Amino acid sequence: MHKAIGRRGYRAHEGTYDIMVATTGSDGITKRDGWSSRSAFILAAIGSAVGLGNMWRFPAEAGANGGGAFVLFYILCVVLIGLPVLLSETLIGRHGQSAAPESVRRMAQESGKSRHWDVLASVGVFSAFLILSFYCVVGGWVLYYVGAFVQDLFTTGLTGGAFQGRPAEEVEALLPGLFGNGTLMVGLHVAFLAVTFYFVARGVSGGIEWVATWLMPAFFVLFVAITIYGAFTGAFAEALSYLFTFEPSKLTGSVMLAAVGQAFFSLSLGVAGMMTYGAYVGRDVNLGSTSGIIAGADTLVALLAGLCIFPIVFAAGLEPNAGPGLMFQSLPRAFQDMPVGSLVGMLFFIMVFFAALTSSVSLMEAPTAWVKDKFGIARPIAAAIVSFGALVLGALAALSFNDLSEFQPLTGFALFEGQGMFDILDTLTSKILMPVGAILTSVFVGWIASKRLVDSENGLSGGLHVFWLFLVRWLCPIALALILLVGIFPEVFGME
Repeated sequence: MHKAIGRRGYRAHEGTYDIMVATTGSDGITKRDGWSSRSAFILAAIGSAVGLGNMWRFPAEAGANGGGAFVLFYILCVVLIGLPVLLSETLIGRHGQSAAPESVRRMAQESGKSRHWDVLASVGVFSAFLILSFYCVVGGWVLYYVGAFVQDLFTTGLTGGAFQGRPAEEVEALLPGLFGNGTLMVGLHVAFLAVTFYFVARGVSGGIEWVATWLMPAFFVLFVAITIYGAFTGAFAEALSYLFTFEPSKLTGSVMLAAVGQAFFSLSLGVAGMMTYGAYVGRDVNLGSTSGIIAGADTLVALLAGLCIFPIVFAAGLEPNAGPGLMFQSLPRAFQDMPVGSLVGMLFFIMVFFAALTSSVSLMEAPTAWVKDKFGIARPIAAAIVSFGALVLGALAALSFNDLSEFQPLTGFALFEGQGMFDILDTLTSKILMPVGAILTSVFVGWIASKRLVDSENGLSGGLHVFWLFLVRWLCPIALALILLVGIFPEVFGME
């Protein structure tokens, strides 16, 4: 039998405080719920970053923005903007050892600054909650396609392509057909949300770490296998040339802005997730090198996603610039023309499900940790409260494609003109809350927090530390402010 003894405990052998979902066992020894190892944290953090932003958004953005020019600038943005902010969020969490707002508040007070700087993390936590609500709707789409390919596999077997005997137009119409079924959309949303709740309610070591240590390796195995399969059966050389041939004429202002935005969103910055995960990290972990591994892995997955998807698309004679429909419409159509297409399609969407789940777990953990600490309640109850709120908002988002398509509550505001709940939540978080949260994080770490505290946590030294500090103080806030302004006032910048 275990009983809770409080949120924080003391590790006497290190002389430092660590966050705890602390329990006392029958042996009287205090047990700390956190990452069991550095590798567990890295896998969890990679899982947080790697999700639909890599598998769905990156290929769509690369296809819509000229391929190689976009990819090159995207990599540059990850290094100069994404990685510095990622390290900033993680060091705040590791120093504060609490839910994200409390970690910021503690660091601000120890730096002799106002405790109200915790608003930056509060923005992130709120953003994570809103994203969770519609992210699980998209996760439901993934479940739908897993089911469609499983059914097709049992119907047609391993031979030939997927959806044999069905016209291409019918396969491409699977997604619009799903959008038209409100009951099914909400049911799939609830199913994906329920799986996410299950793992978050089990805690850090018993749930979240399990997802990371088992699903992320499984994801990478499937990912590499499908990429190799596409290399031998698809137009791999054409995809390679498309993604990595740099044509300066294609590097326009809109392409550069899209690359900055993708680097920012791919790493899930501005949603307090890395602050929350950082709070469970031990003092023996070097955050500088670890953040580099996380950002590098996330970028590698994005690039491999292009090399996984585009060979299949090109081999089927389809266009790469299909935008958001690339994964859910063009790709299933492409599987029709591939050997054992049903099996490959099923494995592909299972892989995407793994990626989506590791990210949704991170999105739920940030508000769950805040509710748990704020109100002193048990983790399962906190996760249930967050899940219920996400269920309601997500149901409205799912129904905005069908039964509530005419419900546009913010029409009258230019930014939200004509948008249903799904688009409102997406716009509010991606164009306002996430950039604001990341800007505040950069300003806080670069200018507000004590240099002594920042230096003791970031794991950098010498010229690398000086360069990182320059990026956090100057380049990151300016670039993120540009994303914010263009998102809110696209007409001013000629990017409507």
